[in-house]
Amino acid sequence: MSDHDWAQPVPPPLPPGGAAPPPYVPPGATPQYPPPAYGPPTPGAWPPPAGPQAWTPPPRPGLLPLRPMGFGTLLWAPFRTLRRNPAPVFGTGLVVQLVSAVATAAVFVPLFVWVFGRVESASAADVDAILSGAVGWVILLSLVPIAISVVAGAFLQGVMVVEVASGTIGERLSFGALWRRAAARIWPLIGWTLIVGAIVGGVFALVVGAVIAVAVIFPDPATVLAVVLIAVAALLGLGVLGAWLGTKLALVPSVIVLERSGVLTAVRRSWALTNGNFWRTFGLILLVGLILSFAAQVVVQPVSFLGAILAMLLDPTVGEAYQAISIGTTVAALVLSVLIGAITSVVQAALIAVIYIDLRMRTEGLDLELERHVEARDAGRPTTDPYLPASEQGPVATWS
Repeated sequence: MSDHDWAQPVPPPLPPGGAAPPPYVPPGATPQYPPPAYGPPTPGAWPPPAGPQAWTPPPRPGLLPLRPMGFGTLLWAPFRTLRRNPAPVFGTGLVVQLVSAVATAAVFVPLFVWVFGRVESASAADVDAILSGAVGWVILLSLVPIAISVVAGAFLQGVMVVEVASGTIGERLSFGALWRRAAARIWPLIGWTLIVGAIVGGVFALVVGAVIAVAVIFPDPATVLAVVLIAVAALLGLGVLGAWLGTKLALVPSVIVLERSGVLTAVRRSWALTNGNFWRTFGLILLVGLILSFAAQVVVQPVSFLGAILAMLLDPTVGEAYQAISIGTTVAALVLSVLIGAITSVVQAALIAVIYIDLRMRTEGLDLELERHVEARDAGRPTTDPYLPASEQGPVATWS
């Protein structure tokens, strides 16, 4: 027997019972399989999955995408707030602007009318006393519109935080619903606004008071000029410090409203959320502020400028026509200022809420919690408040 015969493999033996083995396939050959015994699937033969595996539609799109956002999305999201729910949002901003304007006019217009009437009928010796008393009354009565503006501004912040938060999960709240939810956190918001106003006003008064005191004690012009230059440099430095602190603490209103925190807890939360995201937050706030300021100037200033030119062309002698046109132009400019102010305040307050939600998505996975909340709500299952921290979650949602 040759070596080639020894190299051939031996087929396996038959299995017990006489059953035919599968076809023998030599090494290196491709096995051949018989066709399948079943035919193509019959339509409807497979039942659809049931229970937790059933298909559910994707979450309804809201104001913000449920994922960390890019710079462009963050930049334009506050402007979308007006378009998505314009009546309650713009209405709230307009009410706040009107309340502040009416309060200011109600305080100062009667005062100025009274002062001017007294000055016209007073002697030269009494004019200085009247003007000095008028300055004191202006300073005292200015606390009234300032207090009203503080309350109105804090309320607007609360409304816009609620609007952005509810809009992100696809809800569209009415005027009354927005106001009720914002009113529930109005006192901590007012407290925070008063603290910020007191600090800013106190620092400014301290610098100006120091300049006035030095000017009175050392009336030498060179000394006064040096003190003024030092004060300007100090104000610039304080401005830089204020921009840094303002950015780090910008999220305090959002934390107060959505996490139901006190002022001190909200300060710590805002400081922690902006860690590592300072320049992004500062850039957004600054850029949106510049856009709004430029838009306001483009709209309001041409009205005043064209009104002045029209008055001079129609009545160069500065008569009754000139005065009528000037009054009409002033009123039109004031109306436009109120409307633009309403838009500006709404967008700026909405921007802070948008930044807050984005930073929580980036650092805490809030986007996943919002997706679970929307899916559970649309499926009719019980939900919890998605914006509360995990340690404070309650059994029933306030946003569903």
